[in-house]
Amino acid sequence: MVQTLPENQFSPAQTSNALRVVGLMSGTSHDAVDAAACDLRLSGDTLTLTPLGHLSVPYPAALRSELMAALPPERTTLETVCRLDTRIGQAFADVAVRAVAELCGGDADLIVSHGQTVFHWAPDGGAVLGTLQIGEPAWIAEATGLPVVSGLRTRDVAAGGQGAPLVGLFDALWLAGRPGTAVALNLGGIANVTVLPAVDEPVETRTFDTGPACALLDAATRHVTGGRLAFDADGRLAARGKVLPDLLERLLDEPYYARPAPKTTGKELFHVDYLLSRLGPATPAPEDLLATLVALTARTVADAVRHTATEVAASGGGTRNPVLMAALRAELPAVPVRTSDELGVPSQAKEALAFAVLGWHTWFGLPGVLPGATGARQASVLGSVTPGADGRYPPGRGVLDGRPMSLDISGAL
Repeated sequence: MVQTLPENQFSPAQTSNALRVVGLMSGTSHDAVDAAACDLRLSGDTLTLTPLGHLSVPYPAALRSELMAALPPERTTLETVCRLDTRIGQAFADVAVRAVAELCGGDADLIVSHGQTVFHWAPDGGAVLGTLQIGEPAWIAEATGLPVVSGLRTRDVAAGGQGAPLVGLFDALWLAGRPGTAVALNLGGIANVTVLPAVDEPVETRTFDTGPACALLDAATRHVTGGRLAFDADGRLAARGKVLPDLLERLLDEPYYARPAPKTTGKELFHVDYLLSRLGPATPAPEDLLATLVALTARTVADAVRHTATEVAASGGGTRNPVLMAALRAELPAVPVRTSDELGVPSQAKEALAFAVLGWHTWFGLPGVLPGATGARQASVLGSVTPGADGRYPPGRGVLDGRPMSLDISGAL
């Protein structure tokens, strides 16, 4: 017997393109779960994003310690992975509940969870063969009663893409129509860029990781302070040091930097043992080591964009390091380097907002990547959906008349 669902089984969001979405993100710094809420509505070919606020909740200390102890180059067990998958899922669920209550007035339609990346499988630094994000979304759906889009990277990898960075579509919509060649830069644990060609240039948008941003800086800070400091706040240590040219040259002699885009990397490569293996026989002063790592990040980012960029819009935790931002501006003296805040996107919430936008695309059956940007054979609809309490499920591609071509940030907080 076929049972007909009652007409009120689904909310109005099922048939409207307007959604109130919470994006959840934890990046390669593995320090907190970020949540950003927004209203998204398509009008013509413009997707209007109205930010509703954002919050960041640090991982519980014991959970973060267990996570860090399981990451490369350390070894782990399936028991540990299962335990972390559950506890991180519960941590994301707790943040989602807070975000719905505190940012959405208790009313949201969709949660989009990036989860926590723990491994990117790219043998010998080549093509990505697999990627693993943990933080089981069922915990989020159960806690909030809302549908959850998750696992967004894996489909792109299955289609032959790098699976990262995935912010290219958001960046292309957000910076559409900017003059010249705009570059969106995110300075997280790893630095990534989206290079958006000028309107009249017959080339595709490119997205790729340039190398470490805060990954080696944080690892070095923990090492030289014996774990007393997790990161170099405001670049205070680096500001007191000097760049060591010989060490910088050894660090720049990393094959990853010469690889063509699209490409991606992570803490599978850039971790404390990697750094220690390149220090050589001398032990640099802590301040000089940090100053040199700042120079490494600034140089590798600049080398990736200096011949094309006419402006750079930066976001992520690295923008709070004034020494790093000054070094980047010194490497790109002819290019304005501003933060994304100046263009309407809160720099500390940008990635969570980007995943909210990707989840909106998934909900309506639209691809979440740009053709060619990640190296995939085709632009795929990303992710999987865990239904909420009412069984709500994506309506599919036929609901919309078209797809977004630009993003309007309205009513920013």
